[in-house]
Amino acid sequence: MDGKILDLSKTVRELCANDPDIKDILAEIGFTDITRPGMLATAGRFMTIPKGAALKKIDMGHIMKVFEEKGYAIKE
Repeated sequence: MDGKILDLSKTVRELCANDPDIKDILAEIGFTDITRPGMLATAGRFMTIPKGAALKKIDMGHIMKVFEEKGYAIKE
């Protein structure tokens, strides 16, 4: 464990600014729009992972499991 924390209350933009790996992991899970230019600057400013999961119909349990497998502690 290298102390990486995924704070689900922060916006996607904040999370990715602090840890660029998060963007790649989210894209891998199914948030493919995150890789489009400008997406982090627009939707990422107000979108949280739980909001995005609801929008994309991606199970939060799956998202949390993937991040935990990659060494993240989940902060809800």
